[in-house]
Amino acid sequence: PPAPFIPERGLLQRGEHQRRMLILEGCVQPVLAPETNAAAARVLDRLGIRLVAAPEAGCCGAIDQHLAAPEAAKAAMRRNIDAWWPHIEAGEGGGLEAIVMTASGCGSLVKEYGHLLRDDPGYAEKAAKVSALTRDLSEVLAREDLSSLRSGAPRRVAFHPPCSLQHGQKVRGVIEGILTGLGHELLPVEESHLCCGSAGTYSLLQPEIAGQLRQRKLSNLQARGPELIATANIGCQSHLAAASGVPVVHWISLLEA
Repeated sequence: PPAPFIPERGLLQRGEHQRRMLILEGCVQPVLAPETNAAAARVLDRLGIRLVAAPEAGCCGAIDQHLAAPEAAKAAMRRNIDAWWPHIEAGEGGGLEAIVMTASGCGSLVKEYGHLLRDDPGYAEKAAKVSALTRDLSEVLAREDLSSLRSGAPRRVAFHPPCSLQHGQKVRGVIEGILTGLGHELLPVEESHLCCGSAGTYSLLQPEIAGQLRQRKLSNLQARGPELIATANIGCQSHLAAASGVPVVHWISLLEA
């Protein structure tokens, strides 16, 4: 059977659960924030869900897609589909529920695999299946009973919804509902619809404009004195953290705490 996801740091998953989900480790997040998937694994373990990672999977292809290299992006998509397909076939009887994305930028693209590979005779059907199975982590947790996670002191949180989540995936208000449901105080944030300036490689290729966008975003996020800023994408998290006066975290860390 597929091995459970084993985070690089922290506790391993303890349970041999019947419920299984795949997780994309990605390429940037394991280097900059390996604690994110580790936290997701531990939270889902407490909910009776076993996370499985396919070692052959890697970059989702978003960076190449952003940089007008569609064939390179499609090569990454096909590699990931090949890595996931044995797990998907093994779960056809109902054991595999979803492919979980903890980085909304990756999720936004993987949900488009079916569209982007629709003319590929070898992958069109598989890509459509992968996209249909793909869920942002918040979409998974919103359907679960989270009462067992209600512990620890409530925090004053400013939440930044990444563009890839609110505009790309059209997932709005879900994470906010989860956090407030667990007792955290979510502060109002002006202009929450605007980009933080990260935008894939934009912060590297257009640092001046990206810096202006970041300062505008941080001014709004920090206006009401949050203890921390939470977000759902590693690009936003690292970009904001480089200039923030308060810690910037992935929101799943609040559930683990």
